[in-house]
Amino acid sequence: MPRSLVARIVVAFVAVALTSLLAVGGGLFVVLRGLHQDSTESSLVDQIETLLPQARALAANGDLRSALTSIRDQLDERGVSAYLLTADGRLRPLDDTAPAIPASAIQLADPAGRGLTSHGSATATDGRGYSYAASVLRQAGVGTRALVFAHRDESAAEALGDLGSKLPAVILVALLLGVPIAWLLARSVTAPLRRLAAAAANVGARSDSRSIEELPLQGPTEVRELTQRFNAMTAELAVTRAREQELLANLRHDLRTPLTVIGGFAEALSDGTATGDDASKAARAIAEEAARLELLVGELGAIERLQPGGGGLRPETIVAQVVLQAAAERFRPGAEARGIEVSVTTSAPQPGDLADSDDLTITADRLALDRMLGNLVANALAAAPSPGGHVWLETRALQGHGERDGRVTFSVTDDGPGFPPGSLPHVFDRFYRADPARTGPGAGLGLAIVKELAAAHGGSAHAEQVAPHGARVSVILPKFPRAV
Repeated sequence: MPRSLVARIVVAFVAVALTSLLAVGGGLFVVLRGLHQDSTESSLVDQIETLLPQARALAANGDLRSALTSIRDQLDERGVSAYLLTADGRLRPLDDTAPAIPASAIQLADPAGRGLTSHGSATATDGRGYSYAASVLRQAGVGTRALVFAHRDESAAEALGDLGSKLPAVILVALLLGVPIAWLLARSVTAPLRRLAAAAANVGARSDSRSIEELPLQGPTEVRELTQRFNAMTAELAVTRAREQELLANLRHDLRTPLTVIGGFAEALSDGTATGDDASKAARAIAEEAARLELLVGELGAIERLQPGGGGLRPETIVAQVVLQAAAERFRPGAEARGIEVSVTTSAPQPGDLADSDDLTITADRLALDRMLGNLVANALAAAPSPGGHVWLETRALQGHGERDGRVTFSVTDDGPGFPPGSLPHVFDRFYRADPARTGPGAGLGLAIVKELAAAHGGSAHAEQVAPHGARVSVILPKFPRAV
């Protein structure tokens, strides 16, 4: 089998064409054989009906032997054998060279002697086929006598001869016309596939975020579907590459600032330029920028866990109130130092909620949940007024339709200025920082990580303004993540 798809299509097309021609040839053989057999039988009928009146006249005068001898002499020149079907049911050849044909193979159409002639085919004792014509010679008191003419059945050979003289030419013409047509058809079918292959090679060779030119939807339905999926894949790949380049650019920017600060203050400390209070300020600045770098590394680590091969989620049973209280305790000392109050509440049951405290037990990744709550609380503390600000942490259960359909909501609310106008649709985008007061010193990855971690659990994240001022960010998680 050829390896090329074009060659395979051509071979298949030619094979189908030849098979069709052979099938047609087989049908024509049957038809031609029947025509030749009918022609032979018709010729025998004509001959017997021509010679029979003379034989009947002689037989009527009692000279049957002379009649049969005359018939035999005339038929020898034509290759036809003559027989006499006697009254006792025997078939006697008029010539010793005539083939032996069983009398039972001969069927008379007119045993009563009304002048009708029968014809058909019979098999001799040597296995060869013969065509015959038979007609009643006379009706005697002892029974019926009939005259039978037989000729070798050569209809099969004649039909093959007819086909053999024309079929090769037909096959040659079919090949001369079919091969180019099959080649053009194969090229038209594989042209979109060749474009796909070239485009795929181009995708692998490019490293930028420019979109690959969309391929036209051409060819058969299956090829069109493949092209459509390829176009969707390349479009998604272009978006992914653009995000990767944006991520690298933002990382360079967010790394450059703390490294510059650390390098500058470290140099001042090392050369003795910063002394006394200046040295203390330099040390604090270095510590703050190091903490900022540590935060950035932690956020990148959270993103890395969500990538293929990054470890994924490690679900465990968690009591929502406990993990929420732990998040509050982790941030409370720093919040109190700035005069900000941190509160934890579990809402009273509302319509559509479940009141049982057991329903606040969920299955989730503890590290991921800590990261989500930590990012939300850190953002809220950065936005809350200092002193006198408030941050509220709340959790409640939402009723589902089935045993495993329940959900748990974690909300963090602050009484700061809220989100800037027009920023709500973008607050979960990576590196989006519409208001530095809400995102603090981070890299703009905090809420993006919250959304991605929630989605990894099969949940969602939402942000909203709180009247008269403030903001609330909520995470809704299923009691059982989709990975469990």
